[in-house]
Amino acid sequence: MEKINYKELKLKCGLEIHQQLNTQKLFCNCPSVLISRQPDFTIKRKLHAVPGESGKIDEAAKYHAGLNKNFIYQGYEDTTCLIELDESPPNQINKNALKIALQISLLLNCKILPVTQIMRKVVIDGSNTGGFQRTILIAKDGYIETNQGRVGIDTICLEEDSARIISSNKKETVYRLDRLGIPLIEIATSPDIKTPEQAKEVALYLGDVLRSCNVKRGLGTIRQDVNMSISKTGRKRIEIKGVQDPNLIIKTINSEIKRQLEKINKNQEIKPQVRKALENGDTDFLRPMPGSARMYPETDLPLLRISRNLINEIKKDLPMLSSDIKKELKKQGLHEELIKLILKEKKLDDFKELLEIRKNSELIAKMLVLYPKEFASKKNISLKEVEKKLHKDILIEIIEALNKNKISENQIKEIMEKILEGSKISDALKIEKYDINLIEEKVMKTIKERPGLNPNAYMGLLMKDLKGKVTPNVLMEIIKKHIK
Repeated sequence: MEKINYKELKLKCGLEIHQQLNTQKLFCNCPSVLISRQPDFTIKRKLHAVPGESGKIDEAAKYHAGLNKNFIYQGYEDTTCLIELDESPPNQINKNALKIALQISLLLNCKILPVTQIMRKVVIDGSNTGGFQRTILIAKDGYIETNQGRVGIDTICLEEDSARIISSNKKETVYRLDRLGIPLIEIATSPDIKTPEQAKEVALYLGDVLRSCNVKRGLGTIRQDVNMSISKTGRKRIEIKGVQDPNLIIKTINSEIKRQLEKINKNQEIKPQVRKALENGDTDFLRPMPGSARMYPETDLPLLRISRNLINEIKKDLPMLSSDIKKELKKQGLHEELIKLILKEKKLDDFKELLEIRKNSELIAKMLVLYPKEFASKKNISLKEVEKKLHKDILIEIIEALNKNKISENQIKEIMEKILEGSKISDALKIEKYDINLIEEKVMKTIKERPGLNPNAYMGLLMKDLKGKVTPNVLMEIIKKHIK
């Protein structure tokens, strides 16, 4: 299996990405927050399979109905409402979630539907209290470019996340309702992917698009599935759930190809099915493949209309991809560490604003993310507390003083530290201006007169004369430079 001929096998592959959005829930005003404390109440239900719009019962629904399980739902007085319990009709769709879905659709070159029907998808594994999940087709027929050619984006849907499992056995499953209803964007690619390497490239690009928008971050906020088939099975589609790590995509697809070829060699039938991805790259059976029979219209909500004006407004303010932002910041001379910190701490807008005042990208980045991080570590306080005292308006005043030649760049860190320690900014800015060349001459003279000492010894000698004229960090940098 070291060399798999994907072209000969005529591998077809597509991805489905489910990403939580960082808003309140999709059809109610409850917060999208997972809760760890003990629940305030529980309810017990049994769910039944019902026909979809076609009049047929879905195969996956039949399978779960046959398990004859009871479902226990845990809720909270302050964060669980009747909508989540399916005891009250849903509210109108969350506008912020819709806006994010439209941003992602535009970034993926999709055609947005002007009128669309909110649908119910039959799901009776207990993960939804009403036995269905609400989902809306927002856009279709998009594309992205890869090194191995264009990959289509079939559909982009906005849907409710499911309740999360707390415990399960053969008789019952316990779910918590804190996750139920969190908005999910679902991106489904066309089966245009021809190699596992291309699948990984697509997954990384889609991740970049999602992170450029207001989505949730962290473990469990994104789920990634792989759909695949090979010609030798008669195109029997296999859906592999939970291929979370992009680095595992290649191994998982190769492992599934191997499994299918082994069954073919033994004259065993390959059936369309849903399988679970395992950490070692193998897969395990989950359930039969669901079909179109599980969909029917949502009767409690009207058609969703997406106006051209709304789309045009969103086009004006589309976010940049993080890969494009990184390229732009590199052009401005920032090294990788500062770029990562700016993006991680979400300081890009502040960076752009301060850069308009002083065209020194490295200095601005250090003031925004590097110095505060150093202060927090040095003084053993939280970064949030540091940023509260050294907020953007304070940094603007410091930069304006620099522009007026009242201070030098080498004094900025000392000024910020004084403000952090409680000094008023007007007092902190009253630092004697000095000539860096004179400082260097003083350092060189001291090293020549007292050769062979270590840097800290020279620091002790020089700070007596230079205290208040140079920061310890700057002085140490000069000492080390001349010792070398």
